[in-house]
Amino acid sequence: MTYVYLMNNQKPINNDIINSHVEYLRKLNSQGKLVICGPFTDYPGGMVIILAEDFIEATNIANSDPFIASGCKSFELRTLEVANEENNYLL
Repeated sequence: MTYVYLMNNQKPINNDIINSHVEYLRKLNSQGKLVICGPFTDYPGGMVIILAEDFIEATNIANSDPFIASGCKSFELRTLEVANEENNYLL
């Protein structure tokens, strides 16, 4: 399943937390769990799109992100039903 965790800024982040977050993203990528991620350019916060077995695993992945674990960001988790050419864009 595909999940999105939308992050909202709670308190300032420092370079150590940013570096830890990037290492965490690299780990997710090497495990084949990271789809795409990045900060919003027009809104505070960002998002991470991941692949997980279920909502519990997705929640654990989000909670383990250093941005969230440090309390610098909060998150909302959403399940994404991917529409693409393979599934005729869900028609």
